Amino acid sequence: MSETKKTNIILFSGDYDKAMAAYIIANGAAAYDHEVTIFHTFWGLNALRKDEPIELRKGFLEKMFAKMMPRGADKLGLSKMNFAGMGPKMIKQVIKKHNAMTLPQLIEMAQEQEIKLVACTMTMDLLGLQEKELLANIEYAGVAAYLADAENGNVNLFI
Repeated sequence: MSETKKTNIILFSGDYDKAMAAYIIANGAAAYDHEVTIFHTFWGLNALRKDEPIELRKGFLEKMFAKMMPRGADKLGLSKMNFAGMGPKMIKQVIKKHNAMTLPQLIEMAQEQEIKLVACTMTMDLLGLQEKELLANIEYAGVAAYLADAENGNVNLFI
């Protein structure tokens, strides 16, 4: 009788390549029958943002964060070689050339594999993000919920 393996990932980075790595690992772990949670906090929340603008009432600072942060997984920059936006275009061409999955496709696959995608509510409050701005079918929780998952985790990663 085997015990279910658990993989927990904190996605702190808002970089396309780091978010891709997190989702590749998550999808791979799910394929190996792990229960997987990705806890999105700070800049990692941008991977869960909807592409389209959502009209909401916000204060000045929240409006500024909303304008400055990338809207959606496909708009994230690279951690290295960003080159004023040319780096992401180049990496997406390489991904297409090799028939690899894009970050939005990896996120969709994660949802299909029932990977638990969690948005950190404390960070949402700090950055002025609201549930309507994020993808459907995700969960909302604080640090205590992440720690409860991580405590029983076989693999815990911070990306």
